[in-house]
Amino acid sequence: MLLRSEFVIEFQLPQAAAMIGLLRLHPSWDHRVMFPEQLRVEHVAGEAVKTIEPDEYIDGFGNRCTRFLAPAGQIRLSGESLVTVDAVIDPIATEAKQHPVEELPTEVLQFLLSSRYCQVDQLSLVAGDLFGHTTPGWARAIWIRDWVHSHVRFDYMSARPIKTALDVFTERVGVCRDFQHLAITMCRAMNIPARYVTGYLGDIRRPYSGAGDFSAWYEVYLDGRWWTMDARHNDERMGRVLMALGRDATDVAITTSFGVANLLKFYVESFEVDEAGNKVPLPEVPIL
Repeated sequence: MLLRSEFVIEFQLPQAAAMIGLLRLHPSWDHRVMFPEQLRVEHVAGEAVKTIEPDEYIDGFGNRCTRFLAPAGQIRLSGESLVTVDAVIDPIATEAKQHPVEELPTEVLQFLLSSRYCQVDQLSLVAGDLFGHTTPGWARAIWIRDWVHSHVRFDYMSARPIKTALDVFTERVGVCRDFQHLAITMCRAMNIPARYVTGYLGDIRRPYSGAGDFSAWYEVYLDGRWWTMDARHNDERMGRVLMALGRDATDVAITTSFGVANLLKFYVESFEVDEAGNKVPLPEVPIL
């Protein structure tokens, strides 16, 4: 299955500011890329468009990052990719076992700890009360995912950049990243390593659900590997395209501006194409 993903983001800057973007695919997906991935950083002044050459680096989580100095005025970030993915839904592993903490790989331990948006210390007692009776492993991870999905209401208007897992637990409303933050926190509190993931998740072989966006989900570490979980959608999907992963949204922000950057335009889409590059029509019911 071929997936094309594309985005255009525009900002207005009152003065020059350094920026960091995690707008390219994760390096682990390089073997899936069918054509060179494109990322453009441009300064727009009327009809004049000037290209800004960014620098790239790999951060501590293995994500591909872009940094540049954006001059005052209008900045346009755009890009596209074409990747091949398996036409299968998220895997299910009902027998996946939970590792005792002392047996976890050292690099996984950080995903048990509190982070900016995931206050494990403040929700550990709550998690024990809610999930202490569940069977360790896959069953416990699914129980947590399902609980968050059924107890938190999705609402775009409730989004705010400082909302934490504790806020989500208290308010019971949020956007996709809020669902994932609460589920991640509950998993960590029950000694299941969990990490935050961002990328594309379009309506792949599913009915149209609305304008596109970058998506968030999370992964849990069971039986020696990472497994995809999604407390927002709470069903097995196909067509996830990985961009970045970390402890929470702080580590994988799509853009970070070290100064004022007012958003002017935001367009994101990810869709299936055929061998000729034509967009595949969406079905009336999901095809799984």
